[in-house]
Amino acid sequence: MSKRSERLKVIIDLYSRQEHDALQFLGRTQQKLTEQQTQLEQLQKYRLENRAGLAQQQAAGLTIMQFQELRAFADKLDKAIAGQQTLLANYEQDLHRARKNWEESHHRTQSMEKISAQAKAEELKAENRREQIEMDARATRTQRKDGI
Repeated sequence: MSKRSERLKVIIDLYSRQEHDALQFLGRTQQKLTEQQTQLEQLQKYRLENRAGLAQQQAAGLTIMQFQELRAFADKLDKAIAGQQTLLANYEQDLHRARKNWEESHHRTQSMEKISAQAKAEELKAENRREQIEMDARATRTQRKDGI
């Protein structure tokens, strides 16, 4: 029968792989969030530029039709920004869940490694006791042989 620490190693390996996978997923989720933040910033910047351009065109004089078209485009930008903000909030929640999942996985792996270290220490202690008993027995046998 194998030692307890050896059996625990199989579990630790499994937990380590799960932790690694969770960390990779966390990284990908963070990257997606960063991309979405950048996209939101670009939309907001474009919207500001659009407003500035609209103000200049209004000062230069626009027809009602041109104004309505520009206003409709600005409304579409506002909707796109609102949609991007919602998407960003969803990615932030995903990131929070991914971070929590990784933390739980990390703690589980650490706990199992501590248990394994304790098992190894107990096994070493037991092995040392067995060796000491064997040495004592040999010494006793040697003393008996020498005494006879």
